[in-house]
Amino acid sequence: MAAKEQLNMIEMVWELINGTTGHLGRTDFAPQKTEVSPEIPCSCFEEATPESQGISSAYLAALIGELAKSKQTDMHHLLILRRGRKICECSFSPYQSGIWHATYSLCKSITGMAIGFLEAEGKVSLDEDIHKIFQERMGLLQKIFRPAITVENLLTMQSGVDFNEMGAVSGNDWVGGFLEAPVRGTPGTVFEYNSMNSYLLSAIVTERTGMSMMEYLRPRLWEPLGIENVFWETCPAGITKGGWGLFLCPEDAAKLGQLYLQDGLWEGRRILPEGWVERSTSVHARPQERLGKYGYGYQLWMDERPGSYAFNGMLGQNVLVLPDVEMVIVTNAGSNELFVNCELLRILRKYFGSEFQPGERLAENSRERRQLELQTGAVKGRVCGKNPILRGGWKRRGPGRKESAREEAVRRIPYGRMYRMEDGHVGLFPLAMQVFHNNFSEGIKKLGIGKEGGKLYLLLEEGQDRHRIPLGRDRACVSAVEVNGETYLVGATATPGFDEEDCCVLKIDLAFLEEAMRRSLKIYFREERIEVHWNESPGRALIMEGLESIMTEMAGRFLSFLKEKGGDEIIHALIERTVEPVVTGVPEEPESGQEQAGEDMAETEQTEQDE
Repeated sequence: MAAKEQLNMIEMVWELINGTTGHLGRTDFAPQKTEVSPEIPCSCFEEATPESQGISSAYLAALIGELAKSKQTDMHHLLILRRGRKICECSFSPYQSGIWHATYSLCKSITGMAIGFLEAEGKVSLDEDIHKIFQERMGLLQKIFRPAITVENLLTMQSGVDFNEMGAVSGNDWVGGFLEAPVRGTPGTVFEYNSMNSYLLSAIVTERTGMSMMEYLRPRLWEPLGIENVFWETCPAGITKGGWGLFLCPEDAAKLGQLYLQDGLWEGRRILPEGWVERSTSVHARPQERLGKYGYGYQLWMDERPGSYAFNGMLGQNVLVLPDVEMVIVTNAGSNELFVNCELLRILRKYFGSEFQPGERLAENSRERRQLELQTGAVKGRVCGKNPILRGGWKRRGPGRKESAREEAVRRIPYGRMYRMEDGHVGLFPLAMQVFHNNFSEGIKKLGIGKEGGKLYLLLEEGQDRHRIPLGRDRACVSAVEVNGETYLVGATATPGFDEEDCCVLKIDLAFLEEAMRRSLKIYFREERIEVHWNESPGRALIMEGLESIMTEMAGRFLSFLKEKGGDEIIHALIERTVEPVVTGVPEEPESGQEQAGEDMAETEQTEQDE
């Protein structure tokens, strides 16, 4: 990475440590995602029982149960096709079927398809030097001294260019940053996963067609497959991001997998150029084993089962294609792991690896079918949040009196009172969401709990935004939140109780339903003050992985900077202030008419229990 980008990243990390908010991004921000996922039309896939496609319902029930219990895997959606028929689909509460989901790097495989179209139309050659494609942006010395980097080098993650994902948050000219960045080694020889390779592929589509890649794909891919509800972010120059930023419904992701399974044909019509599926799913590069030990093709990963491959995005976004058994498996998740070698895919390989051999057709089994229905119903109806936020559980007030403790906690909450945060650097969006969308918070300045008609609300003042988020009691309430003009669906739950010191606590879980991220907070009501413990998931592991990447790229400069500022203490401060901060709030005067809200809420709770 160039010195300018390195310095920008060092400054950003330092500002995070010091709680600076609002202007962290060095990239110009304009709201893009101004609407939540529209209602997705009915399925285009014919539904069939697992047995009719040679797979036991009990087998799929066991798979779902194992995915739900995995500590590293926070499942959102699972969809399985065999022979083009839907044999299993389930959503894990509070996530819902029929809405789009962030794909992260899964969309790189779609960017690869765009290059396949471009090549078939004679507008690019895979052995073409990217510097000739962008020659008008190149200086004389760059043209002379830079090594040739081909389009295929970008497709296979072997460009050697030292301008990675960090460049996307350090300035506006991503194409220029890529073309000017140092090149390590000989292009085409070493695999180095870099989302900016995918971005430049998208930029090539724009350079050669005058259209964004999103527009270019509309008549070639989206419309032929009936994919209507899709959203893809752009960079400040209006170029489709290519390596991330795509929101896609699981069913539409399954269409892409089925398209590949059918060698690029859809309803008898050729969509992908002939031969592209075979070329793109052949091994062209050998990644480090920690990233993926089965090989890499053109913007997609090979998998364990011979002939299988995956469109893969971090945290659990996958389209896994198993050609020999005619299966497509789609997952969305918020797992605490980044790469292809993760717990979610290990579980899928356990069930659908090389030893798995489905039959032609099995006898229908009503008992096993019911078992699958109960399992999918269980994960659909589970309480939001897999693990308890509050250690020690909820305090009881005598044998069998757990509910009375809850009622007492409800009475103690000072509804309608707003608290001014003494440290206003925490945002509603998890830090990872802020970085991926370049939408940085100005910090929550005020927080409170409201009540109306028996329902609780989380009240927040963040920059110019005022949030009023309804909180479900046992199941999530779904609403839309807007941060800096961008809108996202959130599912929220709240549970009142007491900690081991008899302090009234309200624990709240916020799941961003179109994303892989969750936000959680525990509000401790301590006499005239509150103490808010924030967390996010995936959190610590993701932040540390990103930090390790920064430190690797900028080892000398960054480590020297940290040493000057305190070394390990700085790392600890980064975690505490950005992922797991504790913020104190002092009360403002309560709004008129709210003094009795606590008692009213307690009465409502009791009425709900009686019902």
